[in-house]
Amino acid sequence: MSAYKRILLKLSGEALMGDDAYGINRATIVRIVREIQEVTRMGCEVAVVIGGGNIFRGVAGGAVGMDRATADYMGMLATVMNALALADTMRQEGLVARVMSAIAIEQVVESYVRPKALQYLEEGKVVVFAAGTGNPFFTTDTAAALRGAEIGAQIVLKATKVDGVYTADPKTDPSATRYPSLTFDEAIQRNLRVLDAAAFAVCRDQNLPIRVFSIFKPGALRRVVEGEDEGTLVHV
Repeated sequence: MSAYKRILLKLSGEALMGDDAYGINRATIVRIVREIQEVTRMGCEVAVVIGGGNIFRGVAGGAVGMDRATADYMGMLATVMNALALADTMRQEGLVARVMSAIAIEQVVESYVRPKALQYLEEGKVVVFAAGTGNPFFTTDTAAALRGAEIGAQIVLKATKVDGVYTADPKTDPSATRYPSLTFDEAIQRNLRVLDAAAFAVCRDQNLPIRVFSIFKPGALRRVVEGEDEGTLVHV
């Protein structure tokens, strides 16, 4: 049984790479989709904000010296590509998904309209938000906080490669320990880069908690949705 009626899952583009240098690893995206499918069967309404780092990484060399706004728009297009791949994999796995973009690409995906997104969620569809906020200089973390607040999500789930927030990098420091929970103020004061500052501000102001967990840990998403002590909870 789901502890949450509606969640916003923040999925980085890098999470789709698997062990590849860039791009989308087919086995990885299928596994992630099946994890999402499992929680929808538990009665949870799911929206996803996806990043584009895996696609943009393949052209990053050519972006050196590029105007920041131009590079950010390229990144937004990368998130649209990821969203289409994610939605198509969901279709193949029996899930109904709708992609909504913050920038208008009407021949490819719907533009983001809040009432329509809410309707899709209430109908049991998975909504995939692409193109971040539609503005340069704002990350997809900020988009996740914004969309989470707009759709009335009860929690933002940030899926990473690490199973929570640690006192140090667990890959290099074996003595690092996981924080079971943190307040937003503690995370900011300790300079823990859970989300960027703008995303923190939105979540804190809207009393929207964040759970950081590993999407690579089998069953972790289900355990988070069931309310178990998985990852790190960041709250007011």
